[in-house]
Amino acid sequence: MRYKSQSVAYWYFAVAMVLFGLQLVFGLLSAAKYLGPDPLLYILPFDVTKVIHTNLLIVWVLCGFMGGTYWLIPDESRSELHSTKLAYIQLVLWTIMGVTAIIGYLFRYGTGNKLLEQPLPHKIVIVICMLIFLYNIGMTIRKSGRFTTTEGVLLLGLLSSAVLFLPALLHYENYTVSIYYRWWTIHLWVEGVWMMIMGAFLAYLLIRLSGADREVMEKWLYVIVGLVFIAGILGTAHHYYWVGVPAYWLPLGGFFSALEPAALVGMAMMAYGAIRRSGLAHPNALALHWTVGSALFAMFGAGLLGLAHTFPSINKWTHGTLITAMHGHAAFYGAYAMIILAMISYALPQMCPSRPDKGTSLGYWAFWMQMAGMFGMTLSFATAGIGQVYLERVMGMGYLDAQLKIQVHFLMLIATASLFATGVGLYIYDFFRFRPVFDQAVEPAAPGADPADNREPVRGSV
Repeated sequence: MRYKSQSVAYWYFAVAMVLFGLQLVFGLLSAAKYLGPDPLLYILPFDVTKVIHTNLLIVWVLCGFMGGTYWLIPDESRSELHSTKLAYIQLVLWTIMGVTAIIGYLFRYGTGNKLLEQPLPHKIVIVICMLIFLYNIGMTIRKSGRFTTTEGVLLLGLLSSAVLFLPALLHYENYTVSIYYRWWTIHLWVEGVWMMIMGAFLAYLLIRLSGADREVMEKWLYVIVGLVFIAGILGTAHHYYWVGVPAYWLPLGGFFSALEPAALVGMAMMAYGAIRRSGLAHPNALALHWTVGSALFAMFGAGLLGLAHTFPSINKWTHGTLITAMHGHAAFYGAYAMIILAMISYALPQMCPSRPDKGTSLGYWAFWMQMAGMFGMTLSFATAGIGQVYLERVMGMGYLDAQLKIQVHFLMLIATASLFATGVGLYIYDFFRFRPVFDQAVEPAAPGADPADNREPVRGSV
């Protein structure tokens, strides 16, 4: 750990891990309800558990992004954070917002706007947190006098995420209008500007873990940003197919959505090229597993599986079925969960001196169990979704009758999800079992040296 203020990231990571574990609890509970009977039907019905499951995903991923940024910015800027006090105030507000939102969902207190169910007071707190966050990192960069391309792409992604949350603050009585503007936040987050955040994290980790040339990585970042703007933004149209908007959105959505995987392929190529040139010499092999795994799994889940049902002629059959869940689970996990776990795995050995640099055996078990579990979940959703599409959309069978026919796939889903949850549980346990120490000294960088020289911190006390 080069800068003492980077210790702020640990507490953001800790909150993110707790929320990640809680998300899995409600996810498993939601999946189990497909098998029935449901003893919690009148206490925690499916609509409540699903709302909590999906909104916890958004909250913990954003918390992980914040923690990763508070680690990355001082390292890239070669400067302490502008204010650790503001960072901790922001974390307290964020945690209170998340906890009270979950409690509110239990009592049906929400907007009903999918993935943006937070009531207006909670959304205002989110805005305040984002303003504190952007001010803090902006002032850190300004005071340091150093501004790298990695920081620029990250800051652009974070600033755009904050701006694109503004449509979520508005309420529309007309359902079509409401859905139309909802995607300005959700799609442009997860298939647009969040890709910039992922790309910045990926470049940062590859530079430090593989020793890849910064100039090469930053050129790749320009390519990725360009592809995100060309395809990701106009690709929003694939959410407009069936919500009552004019028909010209169909060809626009079909064409530009087909281009969206290009950015993910670019990230996978960036990771492959970095490893091929520089090898696997860095001692933190576990962080490298998560980093390369994120690029590859994102290309599979967000890219290939998204492309598989994005064309209007296919989507008219698959829309709103378990095929969407297949794509959504693999995409979110590969693109965002894994890159956050990579940042955590890279930073932890520097914050916890007793943790092995190369990673623990539990850490590797967690990695492979999560990978196997998520791949199994993806296959389960895929087979269940194909059966659902055929029975409901082709044969005309009723929804509940079709669900009875595909229950065997939900048995496989529960089994593979349990494997995945075990892997997540091991990761969370491994995260908390080493005590952080924030007073360790570091070897100062030589004048004019790039902090990406892969030198490890000097262990010891001040």
